[in-house]
Amino acid sequence: MDVNEFIKKLFERAKAAGFEACEADYADNEEFSVGVKNGEIVDYNVSAGMGLGFRALSNGKMGYASTQVLDEDALDLLIAGAAENAALIENEDEEFIFAGSERYPEMDVYNDAIDQITAAEKINMARRLEKACVSIDPRVTQCEEVEIMSGSGARRLVNSRGLDVSYRENYIGLYAGVLAQGEGEVTSGSAIRLARDPKELDIEAEAAKAVKEAVDGLKADKAVSGEYKVILRGDVAGSILRTFASVFSADAAQKGMSLLKGREGEMIGSEALTIVDDPLNPASPGATPFDGEGVAARRLEIVSAGKLNTLLHNLKTAKKQGVQTTGSASKPSYASPVGVSAHSMHIVPSDISPEKLLEMAGDGVLITYVQGLHSGANQISGDFSLGARGFLIEGGKITRPVSQITVAGNFFELMKNVTAVANNLEFTFSSVASPDLLIGKLAVAGK
Repeated sequence: MDVNEFIKKLFERAKAAGFEACEADYADNEEFSVGVKNGEIVDYNVSAGMGLGFRALSNGKMGYASTQVLDEDALDLLIAGAAENAALIENEDEEFIFAGSERYPEMDVYNDAIDQITAAEKINMARRLEKACVSIDPRVTQCEEVEIMSGSGARRLVNSRGLDVSYRENYIGLYAGVLAQGEGEVTSGSAIRLARDPKELDIEAEAAKAVKEAVDGLKADKAVSGEYKVILRGDVAGSILRTFASVFSADAAQKGMSLLKGREGEMIGSEALTIVDDPLNPASPGATPFDGEGVAARRLEIVSAGKLNTLLHNLKTAKKQGVQTTGSASKPSYASPVGVSAHSMHIVPSDISPEKLLEMAGDGVLITYVQGLHSGANQISGDFSLGARGFLIEGGKITRPVSQITVAGNFFELMKNVTAVANNLEFTFSSVASPDLLIGKLAVAGK
């Protein structure tokens, strides 16, 4: 059945079933990936899918159901499923079906040039990436993994109160993981990149980045344990911010799972720290013209020069707190319930170059890799203890590599100890990003 006809019939049956209001969330997507090793294809995936999520108000309770088939049977199953789901809800929170914002931003996140790249051309790109990785330095003996991927998707949100908004997006990306070997040691390096324009996907530059990371890590030793000035490289700082992003959720705060509850207007970080959620940035994988409830997206300054301006709200959490929604309703997929999260969170860069940041550090440690963010980080307390590797900084210069070290601290203290922020913000494959950060002090355990 055509999606327009399906939605029309679905809303008619929802009204006949006594629902006060309802909404359809339609999504379709296509994904492609190819991996090569020694010039041969070792992994090849092409997929396409669609689905429709349905949510509806019954006696003030929100029921959810979803389908991947648009036929008569699916209509009945969605109505019955949403009604059954709503009947099981016991909390008294007010729920909303949003009638729509006055205007919506124009988004330029679909590039026809990506669609023109054939599968054969993507395979050749993967081979070119692998060849580049193993030809830069003789110490790089092989690639662990080389992959070219692309995808496209469309989203449409329609409800019985007049909302009908949609957008589509696409991307092309790469991943390269390499191994360097020297004097009995083996180290790894990687590069990952997503682009909205094929011209921005510089295969040779990304290969060089992965190789440099692997080769520079040879002959690493442990650092002496102590408190150091630490530079968190942008990808590392972004990973830590992503791990603790839920502390900015009003939903988490209202459930007692964020230490930022009730702290709006307070200084929670240093004056060097400004954090925004900018879903209008087309470079971000999280770019979107509207949130999961259909509220128009906008740039939101969550933290300004260390001061917490607001937590992230959807319609329900905003109503409970007596404020306006920040347009932060999240639905990771058409079948997901409405939650709260940032769309495209990042720390705002300054005009300080990474080289200047090294000079400002003087003596310290540059962290280029961390592991254990799932097991070694507590999102509620903010405590973390992470395996890491990187480089010693001496006299404002990178000197020797260090590995098998642990960095430990607390996210809330980390925000207060941000001394300076670099100018090198870059989104790779995540919708949470950061430039390099200079941290005034952080515990490093080594030898």
